[in-house]
Amino acid sequence: MKVEGRQYRTIALAEDGWSINIIDQTALPHAFVTRRLRNLDDAAEAIRSMRVRGAPLIGATAAYGVCLALRDDTSDTQLKAAIKTLAATRPTAVNLAWALDRMVKTVGPASAEKRSTTAYEAAARICEEDVAGCRAIAEHGARLITERWKTRGDATPIQVLTHCNAGWLATVDWGTALAGIYLAHDRGVPIHVWVDETRPRNQGAGLTAWELGQHGVPHTVVVDNAGGHLMQHGQVDMCLVGTDRTTADGDVCNKIGTYLKALAAEDNDIPFYVAAPYASIDWSGQEPEIPIEHRNEGEVTQVTGRTNDGKICTVRLTPKQTSALNPGFDITPARLVTGLITERGVCPASREGLLKLYMEKGR
Repeated sequence: MKVEGRQYRTIALAEDGWSINIIDQTALPHAFVTRRLRNLDDAAEAIRSMRVRGAPLIGATAAYGVCLALRDDTSDTQLKAAIKTLAATRPTAVNLAWALDRMVKTVGPASAEKRSTTAYEAAARICEEDVAGCRAIAEHGARLITERWKTRGDATPIQVLTHCNAGWLATVDWGTALAGIYLAHDRGVPIHVWVDETRPRNQGAGLTAWELGQHGVPHTVVVDNAGGHLMQHGQVDMCLVGTDRTTADGDVCNKIGTYLKALAAEDNDIPFYVAAPYASIDWSGQEPEIPIEHRNEGEVTQVTGRTNDGKICTVRLTPKQTSALNPGFDITPARLVTGLITERGVCPASREGLLKLYMEKGR
């Protein structure tokens, strides 16, 4: 995707051929900053601090974190230490465990002399597969959007509500939920996006709105509690969100607040779709087993933004003595999900639906 006319990916090999360039998402939307990762600690810190975020991008960054760890030490001990360090950074996104498992299976059997090269090749494949998968999701998502728009029978923009950020900033490129929006927009479908602010980290207001603006897609930021009101008043045609982990039974773990949007969509007979790439599907886990990340209460009690004079500052919202609870995710039951949009097509949110697309998992 483009930033002010220039092509970028969220993560890429730097010019030196070994260090890694990332977009520092903690600086957005007020500044566009790239950062260089040079070692394992840099990669782990980038994931933990959410300089990179979004399940697919977390997995890609972890893969390159293994590469950086093995540059000077290719021993089994170093490989195991790197995996342990990276696995502890963010517990909810299943892509992290998936990418690390793939790196172990690919890099582990390689000789000491070839381990570093093998690791970089494996990480690059993970990134390229992510881009290809997201591009395929874009096709399937754009088709759903176009069909929904045509059923309205008029030329007014289709109204899509999304929650959190599931655009190209959450992946290596293209995105998941936003990918279909971009493609439909590029193909001439009139579209307007309602962007949930997504408290407490404001990833909708800060990241999704910035992305859509860069691409020229009409959008409006709304407070998280406005979604149900918009649906009641016929101002939402469909909901489209991403996922950090979707079980094989179709239950969806996504940014906190997603469940409430799904309930409102169900009550108002509005389609609720989830874009779920293969690496975000947890084929072994079930809903009660999903670890829900609880983050620092400061994300709730404080907010950071740009003042009228251009300064970036953090202010407190709550009384000083008041504590806060900050679960990062919630789980939307499969019964509330109209369909899952994968790189292989759209299917019901169920084990049977997924197995029709991923038949190899049923063997």
